[in-house]
Amino acid sequence: MTSTAPLDLTLSASDEPAPHRHPGDALSARQRLSYVLILGALTALGPFTMDTYLPSLPTLQVDLNTTTSLTQLTLTATTVGFGIGQLLVGPWSDRVGRRLPLILATSLHIVACLGAALAPNVEVLSVFRFLQGFGAAAGGVVAQAMVRDLFGGRPLVRMLSNLALVNGLAPVIAPVVGSQLLLIMPWRGIFWVLAAYGAFVVSCVALWIVETRPKSARGHSVHSTTRARYKAVLTDRIYIGIVLVGSMNFAGLFAYLSASTFLFQDLYSFSAQQYGLLFAVNSVGIIIGVQTAGRLSHRIGPQWILAWSTAVMLAASVVIVINSAAGLGEWGVMVPLWFFICACGFGFPTVGVLTMNSHPHEAGTAASLLGAFQFVLAGVVAPIVGLFHLTSGLPMGAIMVVTSTLSVLGLWLVVRPRTVPDIGH
Repeated sequence: MTSTAPLDLTLSASDEPAPHRHPGDALSARQRLSYVLILGALTALGPFTMDTYLPSLPTLQVDLNTTTSLTQLTLTATTVGFGIGQLLVGPWSDRVGRRLPLILATSLHIVACLGAALAPNVEVLSVFRFLQGFGAAAGGVVAQAMVRDLFGGRPLVRMLSNLALVNGLAPVIAPVVGSQLLLIMPWRGIFWVLAAYGAFVVSCVALWIVETRPKSARGHSVHSTTRARYKAVLTDRIYIGIVLVGSMNFAGLFAYLSASTFLFQDLYSFSAQQYGLLFAVNSVGIIIGVQTAGRLSHRIGPQWILAWSTAVMLAASVVIVINSAAGLGEWGVMVPLWFFICACGFGFPTVGVLTMNSHPHEAGTAASLLGAFQFVLAGVVAPIVGLFHLTSGLPMGAIMVVTSTLSVLGLWLVVRPRTVPDIGH
């Protein structure tokens, strides 16, 4: 981590930035890098909490003598906790500032990791997984809000693209990390590692992250109450539509995440390490999507990038269903799946920009609602996938078709791309 001292970004009421001027514009290149690294680590905390233990699910199921559905319920508990946590932490950070919610919630995450590592059965594990998700909620939502505090226009696109790269890579890298950890430790050891990661992140926040939301902004006359902030975002048609699109895209990705360990390890006989390699290959698609979307956004409106990416996701999911029904095996699933995940990568930064750009006064609330809907829907999808006997990729692909269809409809019927204003500079 760079040793550059943090920059005091607090603005007084009479020191508002000039038009198209934001506090983050004064950051040096090294200071921006510091914020990218620390906020990126915060953003990754949630996905790593949820997905690092995915390769251990079959072992966990045997060790705790439980069923597949109850095993996947531990994943659902985490996503629901993450969603509820965001609903509370986001508006709280708008009211009291960013640092306090970050430090307290992440500390809860550390304690919950230790509880999960010692859980005697799947029921207790599910409780601590819920608390893990709740505690990790601050990372993603507050990191996005802090970026919106600091930047606007095209710089906001660049910074959110950096966070989106981390947010997109984390769910696919986490199982790779988990599969390697299983070579040297039992599944409980993964939670000890997550506790250490949480401790590292909260230490970085305490040492390097300054308050980005000044007291004057917390008392803004129009957005001074939680009710006013929720009203501002919930009456914004474009925001609601983008939340729908982003949530459905994430639910489709989560259908893959929750089904993949059983589909590829049990049905297609992948080892934990081969399964991790599959995620590593898919992570290349995420990188391509996020980085390309960030560059295209300088010339093309993010809503149009989203229009193409949602269409590709729908087409790829249909191909998965067709190939699975035709009995084409793992390659019939893996190839279109890569394109589906790549298209998800295109959507991550565009969804972030379109939800955050128009709501600078309630950035925490805007980020929290987006994250909450994404993870609650993902939590609903996980046990649905578990209800099916996975003899092929057909159930997973069918759920992806449904989520992608709803995403396309939400974009064209609710958002209506031609009505989205320019994001500015």
